[in-house]
Amino acid sequence: MKKIAVIGSINMDLTAQAERLPGKGETISAKSLQYVPGGKGANQAVAAARLGGDVALFGCVGDDAFADRLIENLEQNSVDTASIRRVAGVSSGIAMITVAEQDNCIVVVPGANHCVTPAYLDEVKSAVLSADILILQNEIPLDTVAYAMELGRQAGKLVIYNPAPAAPVSEEVLEKADYITPNEHEAALLFPDAGDLPALLERCGGRMIVTQGEKGAAAWENGEMLCIPARPARVVDTTGAGDTFNGVFACALAKGYPLAKALQIANTAASLSTEQPGAQGGMPTWARVTECAGFEEP
Repeated sequence: MKKIAVIGSINMDLTAQAERLPGKGETISAKSLQYVPGGKGANQAVAAARLGGDVALFGCVGDDAFADRLIENLEQNSVDTASIRRVAGVSSGIAMITVAEQDNCIVVVPGANHCVTPAYLDEVKSAVLSADILILQNEIPLDTVAYAMELGRQAGKLVIYNPAPAAPVSEEVLEKADYITPNEHEAALLFPDAGDLPALLERCGGRMIVTQGEKGAAAWENGEMLCIPARPARVVDTTGAGDTFNGVFACALAKGYPLAKALQIANTAASLSTEQPGAQGGMPTWARVTECAGFEEP
C-alpha cells in the first residue's frame, strides 16, 4: 500500500448541540457541549487511517492543555505523529461548532496551525517526501499549501488539494494538484466564470472532483461527467463529512482502486460519518464500509 502524508490543521472542536442555529446577534441555549479532537488535517488523517491507510500527519499544536489529548487521539487512531511540532507560547487550534437542524456553523481560531510554515516543512521534508500521496487543505497558511504542493510535484508525488475553507487561490497553484476536491460552494468561488458543473469538470481535465453532499460527487473521466450517487444516511451531524471523503479517497487510491471505485468508497464513508456526532466520531472502519457497500480489496 502507498503511504499518505497529510499536511494540515490540528484543532480541538468545541461542539455545542442546539435546537437550531442562531441568527445574527442572537443568543440561544445549547443542550450539550463536547470537546472533540478535530481540524481538517487531523480529520483527514484519521479518516484514512481508520480504513487501514499508512498515514503520517504534519502540523503543529500549542503548549496548552489540549496538545497532549490531540496527539494521543491521533496515535490511538494509528496516525504517525512523529513530525508534529509543539510550539511554546501558542495555543492549539480551536474550532467552535454549533450543530442543529442537520447542519452546523463553525468559527475557527487557528492558533498553532499558523506555525505550519514553509520553514517547518523544510525541517520535515524527508519525512513528507517518503510518502506517495500528499493531502492539503486551507486551515494552514496558504503560502505553505502552495510550497508543499510544489514539493510534491517536483518529487513526483500524487497531490490531493481540498480547498476548504474557501479562499482565493491562483490557477498557478491549482495546477500543481493532481486532484482538487472542493464542494459546490468552493468550486464556484475558485472558478466564478466556469459555467455549469460539466463545463467546469471538462475545463479541469479530470483533476476536479466536486462533492455535492446528499447528491454525491461528480468528476470527469474518459471525456464525460462521472456522477457517483451518495449512500442514503440518517443524518445526525454533518461535521467532518467532507474530511472523511478526502481522507478515504486518498486511502482508496493508496490501496490501488481506480478513480470511480475510489469515489464510491469515499462517498460511502462520508455518508456513514454523518450518522454519528462529531467530526471523527462516525468515521468508519474498512469493515464497516464493506458491510454497507460490499467493496473488496483490489
